Amino acid sequence: MDRLYTVETHLHTAQGSACARSTGEEMALAHKKAGYDAIILTDHFFGGNTAVPRNLPWAERIERFCSGYEEAKRTGDRIGLFVFFGWEWAYDGTEFLTYGLDKEYLLAHPEMEGWDIPTYLENVRAAGAFVAHAHPFRRAEYLKSEPRLFPAYVDAVEVYNCGNADIAWNEQARAYARKYGLAMTSGSDGHDANDLRRGGMRFAAPVESLEDFIRAVRTRQPFEVLTGKKEGFSI
Repeated sequence: MDRLYTVETHLHTAQGSACARSTGEEMALAHKKAGYDAIILTDHFFGGNTAVPRNLPWAERIERFCSGYEEAKRTGDRIGLFVFFGWEWAYDGTEFLTYGLDKEYLLAHPEMEGWDIPTYLENVRAAGAFVAHAHPFRRAEYLKSEPRLFPAYVDAVEVYNCGNADIAWNEQARAYARKYGLAMTSGSDGHDANDLRRGGMRFAAPVESLEDFIRAVRTRQPFEVLTGKKEGFSI
């Protein structure tokens, strides 16, 4: 059987996300043990469930926000796991996985905290980001609004999220992506190294950089959706 490459695309650490239970190091170790080739850290940014105090100066907030990723990256370099940087940006409960920008972009744009959804999506994509709408049809008490869709402003849709309580929300996301011709991603939305949901994406081509991942998704390379169960499926 040909070698396949397994990538976690949606993952939180305790340093950046108030809802996470494990550090960046713990997440890296757990995913390496579980057979992943790469993980993308996507902690909740300041409009979401952040672990970073909001009363700190912007630069210090960014340093703290990035610390989970940086710890995971150091660990990954040591144990042979690719670790990439991203974040989950939120506005009133609507969330977007943002890939392809870096810490320097965040440090240079303190004004982003005041952006609405279209402004955010226009600005980060103009700067080179690849954006996937995270779990667009999820319904939960912590979400402050009904699902809001922005097909003209995003690159992709997260069509399977292991944290969704209702499988129908994933099916709706897949139908939405197909309707608008958007690329697709899937991820665990993991928060706990001791309870991995074992989701993500599996590719035939190597994923050794964030650019490899973005290229694979953007060009619609076939991938297997990992559901945390034996019955994954291909897209």
